[in-house]
Amino acid sequence: MVRTDDEADEPAPRRGIEVPFATIGKILLTAFAIWVVFQLARLVTVILVALVLAITCDPIIAWLERRRIPRWLSSTCMVLLVIAAVAAFIVFAGSSLSSQGQRVIARLIEVQTQLAERLPLSLGRIVLGGTDAATPDPSTVAAYALTIGSAVASALLAIIIASILTIYLLIEGRLTWQWLVAYVPRRNRGRVAATADAAQRAVRHYVAGNAATSAFSAIVVFVALRLLNVPAALLLALLAGVCDFVPILGFVVSAVPAILLALTVSPGTAIAIAGVYTGCHVAENYLIGPKVYGGQLRLSNLAVLVAFAVGAELAGIVGALLALPIAAMYPVVEDLWLREYLGRDAVETHKRIARDVE
Repeated sequence: MVRTDDEADEPAPRRGIEVPFATIGKILLTAFAIWVVFQLARLVTVILVALVLAITCDPIIAWLERRRIPRWLSSTCMVLLVIAAVAAFIVFAGSSLSSQGQRVIARLIEVQTQLAERLPLSLGRIVLGGTDAATPDPSTVAAYALTIGSAVASALLAIIIASILTIYLLIEGRLTWQWLVAYVPRRNRGRVAATADAAQRAVRHYVAGNAATSAFSAIVVFVALRLLNVPAALLLALLAGVCDFVPILGFVVSAVPAILLALTVSPGTAIAIAGVYTGCHVAENYLIGPKVYGGQLRLSNLAVLVAFAVGAELAGIVGALLALPIAAMYPVVEDLWLREYLGRDAVETHKRIARDVE
């Protein structure tokens, strides 16, 4: 067909992208929700901690409920029992931990001073924090004390709020969940239920695994330190158990002070303590952890580090710990929600890689 001159002079039609107002509204609403979450990061973190505790305790509450114990009574008693156990431990072991903490600080200052004396003058001042002596400035000590007191007060307030939320989640959590699911379109409720079930399994295996490995680490470290006459055995064992909740990095954080204190006994003792910590770390990662987790948290070390770093950046150490079970849920989210976007081949390839790693 031959085009006439008039047709040739006509401008080409312009093509535009039309975005419905409903889509723009959803984008703005999502951005607002993300902004609110960031503004309420502390509160969201406390709610997530309470949710994790409620999910962990729910099987016990359900077992008691089947034995005709009211749910409100068993939930309240469970949370109060945990608080009472922690308070009793602090009361009975508090004086011992305080004295051992003072011994640890004194020994570390002694090691710091001896190390500075053996180094050149410039490096020695760096080791001593830029001063000529290890004597702290009173104003600095007061500032540290104020900071620590404020942190303790904030932690106590967060514990109280998390405890109350845990009780109410245990009592009314199921009804609240059903109320929220009613907002989900009917065609997606099956996938939401499957995702929720996977989240509960991941959280329970995560808490059970960490509790088992932390107890194992604390007991082994305490026995080894007492047998080798390393000072502050109880405090260092408690530190090992707490730091064990922090993957990979917690092992280093808890081992360093123990090795430094063991050096004050003898170099051989320090080498033995380093071997004990390394053995615990290997046993937890390759023997205890896989059996307790039951294959529910199949995360590579790289994925653990990335999730830990992201969680720590968003909500501190608590966010870092909560990020791991959330990251462990990704395979389920990918299979249920992202399959149609990523393609079947990508999902199946990821599953095959996960099976090969096991």
